[in-house]
Amino acid sequence: MTTTPATQDEKDSAENLPPGTTPYYARMHRYIKRAVLVCLIALVIEGAFTLPFMAVYYGYPTLSLTEICSELLKVRYSDDTLECKYPYPPLGPPEGAEAKDTAQDQWGIQPIPKYNRIGFRELVRLHEEREARQTQQGASAP
Repeated sequence: MTTTPATQDEKDSAENLPPGTTPYYARMHRYIKRAVLVCLIALVIEGAFTLPFMAVYYGYPTLSLTEICSELLKVRYSDDTLECKYPYPPLGPPEGAEAKDTAQDQWGIQPIPKYNRIGFRELVRLHEEREARQTQQGASAP
């Protein structure tokens, strides 16, 4: 059995490959790079469309993004005093860490939330009810 010496073209193509890629796997690496690039672009597009639709679902035109965040914290942790901080302090605790004890969730390896699902624009109703209660309590206080 004899082996043929590599031609000049094969040597040149092997020199132009990225480090760690052999000529045998070069085509597979090219397809993997393309697939990863397509997936990353799809994730960016999905992320770009997710926030605006979720904001509208929760009540964006009526509530600001900070108010939506605050209402979500209040529902999640069952604590009406929680507010989102903007801008968040650089060395502050993780958001929600101070209210973990007020949550009614069942904590464990897989936490089970005990709060109700939030419906379409339900945060607006909750926000208005909370403001009405606060103004009523403020008016009734001497």
